[in-house]
Order: sequence, then structure tokens, then C-alpha cells
Amino acid sequence: MEKLKGPNAGCSKGTCGWRSLLLPQLNRQSLYVYGSEIAVEKECIRQLQSGVFVIHPFSVMRSYYIMGMMAITFLNLIGIPMEIAFLDGNSGLAWESFNVFSDTLFLIDVVLNFRMGIITEDAEEAILDLKLIRANYLRTWFIPDVIAAFPIGYILLFADLHYHSDDNPSKTNRMMRILMFVRILSLIRLARVSRLVRFFNEVEKVSNANLEVVRLFFRVLSLFMMIFLLCHWNGCIQYFVPMLEEFPSDCWVRKENLMNATVIVKYSWGVFRALSQMIALSYGSMDAPTNYVELWIVMVSMVSGCLMYTVLVANATAMIANVDPAAKEYKSKMSRLEHYIAFMKLPPELHLRINNYYQARYGGKWFDEKDVMDTMSSALKEQILMVMCSRLLRKVPMFKDRDENLINTILPKLEYEVFQEGDVIVRQYVPGDRMFFIDHGEVLMETDSYERELCDGDYFGETCVLTKGKHLATVKAVIDCQCFSLSYKDLQDVLEGFPEVKKDLENLVQLDPDELL
Repeated sequence: MEKLKGPNAGCSKGTCGWRSLLLPQLNRQSLYVYGSEIAVEKECIRQLQSGVFVIHPFSVMRSYYIMGMMAITFLNLIGIPMEIAFLDGNSGLAWESFNVFSDTLFLIDVVLNFRMGIITEDAEEAILDLKLIRANYLRTWFIPDVIAAFPIGYILLFADLHYHSDDNPSKTNRMMRILMFVRILSLIRLARVSRLVRFFNEVEKVSNANLEVVRLFFRVLSLFMMIFLLCHWNGCIQYFVPMLEEFPSDCWVRKENLMNATVIVKYSWGVFRALSQMIALSYGSMDAPTNYVELWIVMVSMVSGCLMYTVLVANATAMIANVDPAAKEYKSKMSRLEHYIAFMKLPPELHLRINNYYQARYGGKWFDEKDVMDTMSSALKEQILMVMCSRLLRKVPMFKDRDENLINTILPKLEYEVFQEGDVIVRQYVPGDRMFFIDHGEVLMETDSYERELCDGDYFGETCVLTKGKHLATVKAVIDCQCFSLSYKDLQDVLEGFPEVKKDLENLVQLDPDELL
């Protein structure tokens, strides 16, 4: 099949343009869902051929739209309680304009959601059918979104304009009450917090960064943003409730002489009281609640603080449990090993060597190398082994300049081994059936007549792998060594498929053994 030519394949220059912003882009998440670049390109073709205006979940427009809406939503969730509690109708033109802009944006968001493609966890492609999108949205988030997008900003703007233009005192008082009611009603806009949570979840799906890192980052960020919003809202409520009661003489605002203080001072005291109650350190001032309203505020703050602490601990525990599972598995294995050593009453010196071996072998991370390799394709296995071991085989004269297929067949037969400083790897005159390739480390080869040091890239024991004869030297590890070994049986199994090479090696065996290490 002919390969397509990019994510916008199938678009003509005249018809694409802005529509390319709606098409899926090539990133980690889209590749994870669709499996290949060709599949992503086919998805672009499928969307273009549908001929309808739909924003794909992996499109550029969707990514930037989510980021922008997250910022606007968060500012709303901070500003709305501040306006209601502390600004007392004097929020100014800038904030009124921002309110109107936000309400307009959220109304547009409701409309756009009928054109937003959907990607589900188990889906192999995005849902781009308008009927399915519409049915799904109406069944799930349509009503909460409409409530959260209710245009309170427009109502407040028109009411303020009418209030400032009316000179009739009775109408003015009535308008003030209406304005207060509308401001309290504007609390329904805090339902936009659900939209913020959904935006966080959607960002994870469309991100181009490392998937696990992104999920962890946004999980932490969303957790701390929700905790901040809870503290912020609680601090605003601390001041808002006494304001509704027109600041009775025994309320905390009068006791702290905050009636004529600036907004930042009032807000700071409100948040201070809220945090003090939420973490149950004190009441935020020297006195206990003086009326039942303050009593209920304190109790709600304490309960919300307990919930916040529970959620924080639960999420922190889950995150810690999911971080670096290989290191945790290693610690678990080492704990079992410690129990075994204690049960067998092994001497401290041997205990230390066992611990050092595991540290050198696994480096503090436990993994089953065979299981990992078994899950990979044969091509990937071959590439990994070529990177790790090919250079070691090529340095051995009997494998040098051999056919590439022979080398590739031998590579999977190599076994990874670790030896500690002082370990005797092989002994002179003792029968053996393996040869060793030194990946990292240093060994000392000793015979009756000479000593020789071998290091990274060297090898020893080829006589045994060819003849199953006796080792011609004793080899000790000078420092910790990481080696690969090849057994006689595995080599013979490989040579069955290469009869000419087998014959050459048999001829090599007829040479003087002293010519081999």
C-alpha cells in the first residue's frame, strides 16, 4: 500500500487551511491509541471525508483550547468568591468585563461540546459522528455545563447600569436587594469546578509528553489546585457570612477591627481563620465562636479540613506506591533474602557478599530480564543484543569475520553473569564447558608460568567451549565484573545450522591448546 504523506494527507491547499487545526496530530498519545503514523494519517483522511465540522480529540485546536479554558476556569473559581465576599458590588469595569467574557466563553463551550470528538479508554478510533457526540453530551455533562454557564455576568452588568442611573430611593433599595440576590445566585458558577476537573483529565489524553510523567504531574497539580480552591473558598465564606448578617457586634470581623481594612487584609484574615480551623490548630483568634452561625462555619471548616487531609494522604500514598515499582520490588526481594540468611544463620562475611552481589547484579532495581525480553519482538531482541554483546563476540578470533547470521544466532544464547571482587570464576585443570566475555570489570588470569590481566572487551575459556576440556588457567575477579557466558551445548546447537563454520572450528581444536587462552 502506498504510504500517505503526512497528517494532512488528502487536503488540498484551498480546502484545508484552518481545517488542519481540527485534525489529529502526530504525538505520543495518538500513536499510543492508533498504533502507527499510517493509522494517524488514515484518521485524518477519515475526518476529512466525513465533511462535517468536528474537533478531533488529538487536534492542535483541542490542545490549546483546553489549556486556555483551564486558565479561564481557574481564574473564575478564584475571582467569583472574592467578588461576592469582599468587593461589595465595587468590582470595577475590568472585572465586570472579565465576567461577561467568561460567561460568553462558557456558553460557546457548551455549543462546541456538540462538535467535540470523543475518545474512550478502549476505543480504537475517535467518535466523530455528530449524533453519537450529541447523545453522549446530552446524557452526561450538558445540564451541569448549562448551569455553570448561566450568564450571571450579563445580568449583573445590566443591573449595575440600571442601579447607577436610577435616582428613586425606594427603587434603589429594591435594586440593591436584587443585586445581592443575583450575586449570591452567581455562586452557581462555582459549578465550573467540574469543568476544571474534566479539563485536567482531557489534558492527560492529548499531551505529547511522556505518558506516565504527564499523568503524575497533572495528578499532583490538580490535587494542589483543588486544595488551594477549598482553602480559598473557605476563607471567603468566613467573611461572607458575617457580611450577610450586616456584621453583628460579636462577629470576628468587628473584634479584629477589620471593618475599614483593605480587601487584602480582610482576605488574609479570612484564609488564616479557615486554615486554622481546617487543620484544627485553633479558631484563628483568641475567642471561640460567639453565635450559632459562626459555630456552624467552624464545624464545616473542620469537616472540610478532615476531608482535605484524607484526600491528600490517600493521593500521596497512591502516588508513592506507584513510583519506581522496580525499586520497591528489589527491596521486597532483599527483605525476603534477609529472612532467609537469618534463618540459615549464615556468617556476617557471607551475608555482606550476598548483599553486595545483589547490588552489583541489579543496581537496586529488580526486574526479570527473561520476562522483559520475552515480551519484545524478535527484531527488538536482536537489536538489543547487538548493542550489548556484538562487539564482544567480534573480538574473539574464531568469531571474527564470521557470517552476520551466525553472530545473530549466538547472541540470544549468551547468559549475563556478575562476579564480585575476589571470586574465582574458573580454576586451572578443572573441566569446564563455558567461555566468558568481559563486558565491564577486570580479572587476573594465572597459570604456573605467567599472569595476565584482562579487562573490558577481553575473553577467556574458549578452549572449554570448543572441547569441554580443562581450563588452562585460574581466573579471579580483581574488581566486580559483569560478563556474558556461552556454553558448549548452546554453541553446538547453533553450529548445527552452520556446518561449514562447525568444520572450521573443529580444525581449530586440532591446534596446540596453548595457542588458546
